[in-house]
Amino acid sequence: MDKVKLNVLGLSYNHSNSGAYALVLAEEDGKRRIPIIIGAVEAQAIAIQLEGLTPPRPLTHDLFFSFAEAFRIHVEEVIIYKLKDGIFFSELICDNGSNRIRIDSRTSDAVALALRFKVPIYTSTEIIDAAGIILDDEGTKSKYESTENLSDTPADKPGILKENELKDFDMDELNELLQDAIENEDYEQASIIRDELSKRQQQ
Repeated sequence: MDKVKLNVLGLSYNHSNSGAYALVLAEEDGKRRIPIIIGAVEAQAIAIQLEGLTPPRPLTHDLFFSFAEAFRIHVEEVIIYKLKDGIFFSELICDNGSNRIRIDSRTSDAVALALRFKVPIYTSTEIIDAAGIILDDEGTKSKYESTENLSDTPADKPGILKENELKDFDMDELNELLQDAIENEDYEQASIIRDELSKRQQQ
């Protein structure tokens, strides 16, 4: 298989499919993107790792990581190896020091684990040729127009404080809001608050 390296570009909330998110993977040496529709729980597992947040208790993927580390099982890479009927199939390439094993996985879980193990994500040229989209300079799709709309963001969800609404809070209040969001496992809100705190610290 001709391997194409992918990077995690980000997550986008999908208003047309309530509770669903688009995980966007970007071709490292090209302009194509692969959008993959995933559920809220899987999106949360990916988002907290992207944002560098620490949940009060280990989530399932954190538990898997700790379990693997304790028994010296190393995930070497993630491969998205098949696309069938709009569903992506992935596998974890693992090594326990004596055997190299392939473990079948949902793509959302595989990406969440790849971020925790800090390992590369690959797909084939065939899959990226079939599923990749190219964005023009204005951010509109110039290929595969039927792909889900990726312009929406989690900040557009009802009940989530948006960036412009956080400007009225001082730093202490923002830190309290951040702690509350993490304790309530509201990682979407936590990531927005953390971004606002980072901007102010840089000013």
